[in-house]
Amino acid sequence: MLGIVGVAALAGGTAFAVSRVDEGGAGESLNPSAPTERVRVEVLNAGGVSGRARAATERLREMGFDVVSFGNAGTFDRDSTSVLDRVGRPELAHAVAAVLGVSQVASNPDPNLFVDVTVLLGRDWSEDGGDTPPPDREPWDPRGWIGR
Repeated sequence: MLGIVGVAALAGGTAFAVSRVDEGGAGESLNPSAPTERVRVEVLNAGGVSGRARAATERLREMGFDVVSFGNAGTFDRDSTSVLDRVGRPELAHAVAAVLGVSQVASNPDPNLFVDVTVLLGRDWSEDGGDTPPPDREPWDPRGWIGR
C-alpha cells in the first residue's frame, strides 16, 4: 500500500530526489534521471542552431541538474550531440544524456574544468526529442525570433 511521496533537497545544491515510499519503508524513484547529488554541467552549442543551449539548460535545471554555464562552443561544426564525463564518473554523464535524449556518451576527464559533465549540442539535437532535428521554422517569421 502506498504511503508517502517525498521530496528531498540537498543543502547547498539544487539536486533533488523524488521517491514513493510504501508503509514498509521501501521506496522507488519516481524520476530515475534526477540527481541525488550536485551535478555541475556546462552546455555548449556546437551546432550553431540558435537557442539550443538555453533550451537544454532549462530542461536540465528543471530536472535538478546544476548548469553552471551555457553558451556557444568555439566552433559550430558538430553534426551530432555528445555528453562528456569530465570527472571519471560516467554515470553522471549518462544521467544528463537520458534527460536530453542523447545516445552518445564518452568519458574525457579534465581536472582543469570545474564541471562534472559537458554537453556539446550538435545540429541533430532538438528540444522535443533529443537526437532528432525539429522541423525548420520559416526564417522570415519574426515570431520565431522572440521568446524561444
